[in-house]
Amino acid sequence: MSRLDGKVALVIGGTSGIGNATARELATKGARVVFAGRRREQGEQSASELRHEGLDAHFIPVDVRLPDSIAELVDATVGRFGHLDIAVNNAGMAGVTAPIHEYPAESWDEVIAVNLRGVWLSMKCEIQHMLGNGGGVIVNTASDVGLVGAPFGIGAYVASKHGVIGLTRAAALEYAGQSIRVNAVCPGLTDTDMLTDAKINHPDMLANYLNAHIPMRRPATAIEQAKAILWLCSSDSSFVTGHALVVDGGILAK
Repeated sequence: MSRLDGKVALVIGGTSGIGNATARELATKGARVVFAGRRREQGEQSASELRHEGLDAHFIPVDVRLPDSIAELVDATVGRFGHLDIAVNNAGMAGVTAPIHEYPAESWDEVIAVNLRGVWLSMKCEIQHMLGNGGGVIVNTASDVGLVGAPFGIGAYVASKHGVIGLTRAAALEYAGQSIRVNAVCPGLTDTDMLTDAKINHPDMLANYLNAHIPMRRPATAIEQAKAILWLCSSDSSFVTGHALVVDGGILAK
């Protein structure tokens, strides 16, 4: 894959899981990386570990529910490195599990605020800088359930991820003529912190789900998702924009 030497990359939602793996992959390919999230202690520890490995990585706290927090993050990234070439908008939350007719309004609002409004606010700031820098690349983290429904009591999550894909496509069309590519990655079940509870408390249920629903019969690793994101960030995907790249072990092929 093409090197990213000299590129400046921002990963929002990068303290753990797919986001942290993406920050590592970008830095390994030569990018100067800022990653951000709400968990300050975890983020600073991760940045220290990456720098100890000789990688150019820095942590800045952010809350994507707050427009000023995002604006300050993007400004700080550009202030440190002079420009912004790559942005990965990965911050997200699952929300509570409840059928739609019982879903709490406050939980719905929080999921939409983080998963969808947060992506819009992030792109709003990122694109402003990219327009003044001759272009750039944005990758938004959606989900395989951003393309299909899911009867698991996660209506707010499903709606938010459908919204991310729609927003991604709209942005791709708006800025295609200004050298800004915008794509989405759509992970299936991935072995991150969100899967920990199922592995500990519901191992039989998880095993049954893997065998019944995922043709490859296992979850993805965070690194596998990160490598897909890395490809979308690189010049190897230079003619790809407005695309929702599914990385789900074959679920949606059925």
